[in-house]
Amino acid sequence: MEQDQRMLAGITEMVEEERSLRAALGSGEIDDATEQHRLGELERELDRCWDLLRRRRAKEEFGENPDDARVCPSSQVEGYRG
Repeated sequence: MEQDQRMLAGITEMVEEERSLRAALGSGEIDDATEQHRLGELERELDRCWDLLRRRRAKEEFGENPDDARVCPSSQVEGYRG
């Protein structure tokens, strides 16, 4: 559970960075290309974090060790269908 809490804290930090980027773009501090590049990086990393958190919770739910869950590559996570 402590690991999950650290992951959630990291997710919160990334979401805050997304908000800051959008605010910086709105105030003219950064250009659109800079915002889009960093937002893309953040979105991929957030997807990987959420995926890992879901995997950890699923393992725990089924009596397995959540620490056995591994981070998947961005290409795999981005390829999931909703």
